[in-house]
Amino acid sequence: MTQAKANTFEPVPFPTFTSDFKGFASKLGESFARYGFAVISEHGLDEHRLESAITDTKAFFALQEDTKRRYISGTGGQRGYTAFGVETAKGNEHYDLKEFWHVGRDLPQGHPYARVMPPNVWPEEIPTFQSDVGWLYDALDTLGNQVLEAIAHYLGLERDVFVGPVENGNSILRLLHYPPVPKDGPNIRAGAHADINVITLLLGAEEAGLEVQDRDGQWLAINPPPGSVVCNIGDMLERLTNNLLPSTIHRVVNPDPERRGFPRYSTPFFLHFNPDFDIVTLPSCISEDRPNLYPQPMNAQDFLEIRLREIKLI
Repeated sequence: MTQAKANTFEPVPFPTFTSDFKGFASKLGESFARYGFAVISEHGLDEHRLESAITDTKAFFALQEDTKRRYISGTGGQRGYTAFGVETAKGNEHYDLKEFWHVGRDLPQGHPYARVMPPNVWPEEIPTFQSDVGWLYDALDTLGNQVLEAIAHYLGLERDVFVGPVENGNSILRLLHYPPVPKDGPNIRAGAHADINVITLLLGAEEAGLEVQDRDGQWLAINPPPGSVVCNIGDMLERLTNNLLPSTIHRVVNPDPERRGFPRYSTPFFLHFNPDFDIVTLPSCISEDRPNLYPQPMNAQDFLEIRLREIKLI
């Protein structure tokens, strides 16, 4: 596998969201426009609560396989457990070396979105799982909305333009476990792919492996400093912005031989539009030099289902 270039994405300190919003939005937007990725440092999330959520995550994946499989729920892995060897990156022959757990948004009883957003399930073997992981979902949802405020400003839009479209979005917190890799083979931890959603927030993993494909086709390793979150643009926002903000191909490669015995855990939050939101190219992102690449609107739920079939989750 091609060796990734060392790269340092200049972190954008999250405290400047409050102290210098225009500067924060500008630096974040420039990184997104160039790479499709940005590193946000000093995220300010409660480290003790983060550690509790990660501890619960590790405890769940340490359970026996038959116990974990009791929590396979619904279709497409929308909630609960998805077993090892299921998800396969679009266009890839070999499945990813991972298993994961999905948490979604809790909806009031009778909500119209309940048709496509089922209730959460929670592992009874870990009593603190719901409170700890539920907190993490809410914390990343809040942070994601703040990032969208900055993106809106960068695009020259009203700061709150995305509030309504994601208010009850079909957003997912994925708790990921990549087991140790015992030997060489064609499978890697996560094959090269782009994300489906609006934006993704990824808290730093203990083990390296995340790589982003640059415009020249070379791979860039992302190793953020502690207390950071990596954020990237998803296909839905790429479409909405007429490719002004690109959804960049990325992957998680297998570890070096000396680290093969170590598992890797990470917690991406996939922020989504409301299921009935129509993705219509923003007029401000269309010009003579940048004609509309997506003249046909696409419903967010339809877009999601097409992509879930491509990665073999449905």
